[in-house]
Amino acid sequence: MIKKYVLTILTLTLSRMVFAQDPQFTQFYAAPLYLNPAFAGSALAPRITANYRNQWPAITNYVTTMVGLDHYFDKVNSGVGLLIQNDNQGQGRIQSTEIGLQYSYQFQVSETSFIRLGLQGSYVNRNINYFGLTTGDQFTDRGFITGSVSGDPIFNSSPKNQYLDFSTGGLFYSDWFWIGAAAHHINRPNQDFFVNNQNRLPIKGSFQAGLRIPLGGFTGLVDEMDREISFSPVILYKFQGKYDQLDLGAYLTYAPLTVGAYYRGIPFKKYNQTINNHDAVALLAGYRMDKFSIGYSYDVTVSTLGNSGGSHELSLSYIFEKPEGRRSGVRKRDKKLPCPKF
Repeated sequence: MIKKYVLTILTLTLSRMVFAQDPQFTQFYAAPLYLNPAFAGSALAPRITANYRNQWPAITNYVTTMVGLDHYFDKVNSGVGLLIQNDNQGQGRIQSTEIGLQYSYQFQVSETSFIRLGLQGSYVNRNINYFGLTTGDQFTDRGFITGSVSGDPIFNSSPKNQYLDFSTGGLFYSDWFWIGAAAHHINRPNQDFFVNNQNRLPIKGSFQAGLRIPLGGFTGLVDEMDREISFSPVILYKFQGKYDQLDLGAYLTYAPLTVGAYYRGIPFKKYNQTINNHDAVALLAGYRMDKFSIGYSYDVTVSTLGNSGGSHELSLSYIFEKPEGRRSGVRKRDKKLPCPKF
C-alpha cells in the first residue's frame, strides 16, 4: 500500500519535468489504428475494435482503454478511421483523452503487393486529479483531520492541457508478409500543465513486420482445408526520446483458436549498468468466429520492477458485412493484410 502511494506522488511530482511515454499494447495488431494510421480501412469493410490494458495493478494502475472505428471506400481506394483513447496513470491521477481522425490511401504496385499511406490528426485533453491525496497541513499530532481541506494552493487548482497532435505511417504488404513504419507526434506538442514550462512530447517512431506461413497440408488432419492453419512470427521496434524497445513474438493459428507468445526488451542494451533491459514475457490466447475476434494476454514482468502484478489485456473486434454497390467494370483486386488479428 505504501508503495502505491509513493509511486502515485512521484508520478504527480515528476509530471512537471519529465517527458511522457505513450501507452503500449501487447496485442498491438488488435489495436491497428493505434499502431499505424495506414491500417485505417485495412479490413476492407466496416470494423470496430476495442482494447483494454491494466498494467502493474499490484503497484499502481496504468489503465488504457481504446475504441476504434474504420471503413474502406472501394471507389476511391481510401480508408477512414476514428480512434478514441483514454489513459489513466497513477490510479487515475493523470488522465488523458484523445480523439483522432485518420485517412489512408491504398494502391497496387504489382499483381500481389500493395502500399498503404496514412495520416492522423488528434485532439488531446490532459488533466491532473488531486482528489484523494493528502498534505502535511491536514495532519495534527493526533493524526489526520477528517473532512479537512488542504491549504496548499496547488491543490485548489486542476491543471489541464489541450493540444493537437499529428501522426503518419505507411505499409507495404503482399499475400504472406508485411512491413510498416509510423511516426507519431510529428509536431511535438507541448504536454506541460504549466504555462511557463515546455515539456514537448518526443516523436514516437515504430517499425512493424511479420510473415504469415500457411501450414495447410502439413498437419495431416482431414479438416485442414476448411480452416486457417498458419504460423506468424512478428516484430515491433519502437523508440521515443532516449528510450527504445523491441517486441518479438509469434502466433500459431488453428482456426478458430490462436495462441501466441512474446518477449519485450533489448537484452544486449543497457541504459544503466545496474538495471537490465528486460521488460516482460507475454502469453496470448485468442478466439475468432466468422466476423468476431476476442483475445486475452498476460504480461509476466521480468524486469527489476519485481512483483508488479503483470499486465492484463483484452481485445475485441467485429468486422461487419461489406456494403454492396461496387462500380461496374473490371478493377484491381483488393487484398486484406495478412497480419494476425490479436
